[in-house]
Amino acid sequence: MAILKRLSVNLLQGSSLEPPIRLENISKQFQMGESVVNALRSINITFERGEFIAMMGPSGSGKSTLMNILGLLDHPDSGHYYLEGNDVSHLNDSERSLIRNRTIGFVFQNFNLLPRANALRNVSLPLSYRTMPETEREELSLKALGSVNLLGRADHLPSQLSGGERQRVAIARALVGGASILLADEPTGNLDRKTGDEIITLLTNLTLQGVTVIMVTHDPHSAQAAQRTIHMIDGKIILK
Repeated sequence: MAILKRLSVNLLQGSSLEPPIRLENISKQFQMGESVVNALRSINITFERGEFIAMMGPSGSGKSTLMNILGLLDHPDSGHYYLEGNDVSHLNDSERSLIRNRTIGFVFQNFNLLPRANALRNVSLPLSYRTMPETEREELSLKALGSVNLLGRADHLPSQLSGGERQRVAIARALVGGASILLADEPTGNLDRKTGDEIITLLTNLTLQGVTVIMVTHDPHSAQAAQRTIHMIDGKIILK
């Protein structure tokens, strides 16, 4: 697939003049009974490489819709989404899935780990969709666990890990495939303040390696660590 090849070249070079994410006039509507809900209204924004962005706003403001489009889980009704300079606005499901697996990592409030799989297997899950030897998958997964200081917990089940450790496993899983963009949805929502601060520090350190982190949060304390905060209201963004 040509677009995937172009994306791979840009990611490997790591020096593309294009920002990792650029949105132009992105709009999205949903039909709710007889009413039309304008979830996103002509969104224009650019996210730079290695930037840490916090996204805040009340329920129904459009945060989830925007994150779904950024994560290639959905597509806009109109406008253009440029990922590493390539327009990915209207790709089909299989094309979005291929690019998502290699470019974008996800971290959730509830961790979303497989309860009967140990940390190593949870981290290696995204690699199971690629054609590579098992030894290579294990090597990359161990490296990812090492990057979040959890090598010693590789054989532990999620139930044997603390909340902070489970979230670090989730971050390792998000990054194992070489993702350059990390979408974090309330990553500290189920953690105490001290543990949450540790996760925020880890996310901040990732930006120093060139990863672009976009975090949805309702916690002003967590948002303080971001370089930029986006407030969403009625499908529009307000930069602060």
